[in-house]
Amino acid sequence: MSTLKKFFKDTIIYGLATVLPRLMNFVLVPLHTDKLETSSYSDNTTFYVYAAFFNVLLTYGMETAFFRFFSKSEEKSKIFSTALISLTITALLFLLVVISFNSQLADLVNLKQSYFNLLIGVLVLDAIVVIPFAYLRATGRPIKFTAIKLSNIAIYVALNFFFLWAIPKFGINFPNYDKNDLVQYIFIANLVASMVTFLLLTPYFFKFKLHFNKVIFRQLLNYGWPIMVAGLAYVINENFDKWLLPSVLGKDINGAYSGCYKIAMFMTIFIQAFRLGAEPFFFNHSKEKNAQQTYATIMKYFVIFGSFMLVFIIAYLDVFKSLIVKDESYWIAINIVPIVLLANLCLGIYFNLAIWYKLTDKTRYGMYLSIVGAIITIVFNLIMIEKIGFIAAAWATLAAYGMMMMLSYYFGQKHYPVPYNLKRILGYLFSSIVLSIIVLNTNNNYYINTALVLVFLGLVYLLEKKELKRMLIKNS
Repeated sequence: MSTLKKFFKDTIIYGLATVLPRLMNFVLVPLHTDKLETSSYSDNTTFYVYAAFFNVLLTYGMETAFFRFFSKSEEKSKIFSTALISLTITALLFLLVVISFNSQLADLVNLKQSYFNLLIGVLVLDAIVVIPFAYLRATGRPIKFTAIKLSNIAIYVALNFFFLWAIPKFGINFPNYDKNDLVQYIFIANLVASMVTFLLLTPYFFKFKLHFNKVIFRQLLNYGWPIMVAGLAYVINENFDKWLLPSVLGKDINGAYSGCYKIAMFMTIFIQAFRLGAEPFFFNHSKEKNAQQTYATIMKYFVIFGSFMLVFIIAYLDVFKSLIVKDESYWIAINIVPIVLLANLCLGIYFNLAIWYKLTDKTRYGMYLSIVGAIITIVFNLIMIEKIGFIAAAWATLAAYGMMMMLSYYFGQKHYPVPYNLKRILGYLFSSIVLSIIVLNTNNNYYINTALVLVFLGLVYLLEKKELKRMLIKNS
């Protein structure tokens, strides 16, 4: 169990790199929804939709490919330098193309010229630091990774408060400050934070002698490009609704929908923390004889914790709503939260299952599964939003991730069987869904809701107490 102990320890540290920034973002959501009209918040959302799309395009699966080959290669320096040079060159070429067709591209993505230029700056800087960040994870340096990530978000949050709160409140004389276009300062804060991160990671650019190896590059590219396509499909699954809603239902609805979507961030934090710790662990542990049993155990506890979060957040949804999205004009979309939470839990299970095609070098399956999800997202949204409104977007997300999860399990058991305790996993998942439905019908009675949360914890204790005791004894 020492292997599991190390996994959970690293995941907790990586979790800090995810949880603390997201918690800081929780501070920003009330600030943004208070200072920005729903239409401006929609512009903010659109900016980050395109950021997510181009970020996947500019990294083209190199991060995951780096983990795969770095973990098993004897020539680690060549893997590092080839991946780093590749991403740096493509990022700079992208910058040159954008400069050449700046106004046309800004019009194409329907962003103001100034917003678009800030977006490009963030994208290029973030793409270049992907491999140094991946190197820190692959070499087991979660504390340094976390420290740099936290410095990035600290700068971003501080500048947000300076521009959106301090300047108006204290009448600070800031050159060319435009109180009628506050959303631009969110993007400026992001660019400054990305610049500082780049400077902090600069020493890692010279960690090894830089040498571009064509053979290694082809191996990385062949492994990574299906990951890129899968990533683009994932961006569609996550953001197509927020891209479509402004044109169908208007910016105000999209702003409200996007604001309430943030409440599901707790589940997203958990999933991201898991991924940061799990991906290098799964690759490094794959040669161990008990690897598949370890993966099965991790999956079970992932589902337990995720299911608990589902019940807990829904039980106290009114509290989270009031803390995170204070402006009541956003609450018209609050009904999406339980659906999005469950959708993200399905996504987390899918990420856990996805190790089979990464370990067997069948990354094209990840691409196929993500494309299936994207098709479901696009078709469902295009047909149903006009019929039932923005709630269709939430159901589309659940349908897409649910299908991806089931298909990944089916194909994974054929190509890389893992002895998942399916009865226990489905039992926890089903129990959390049933308890959540009951919670939604208690009229916010917190006594009953708290009792239902305790019921779930009691169920876990009864079923897992023997194994938990064994784990504690072995690790003591």
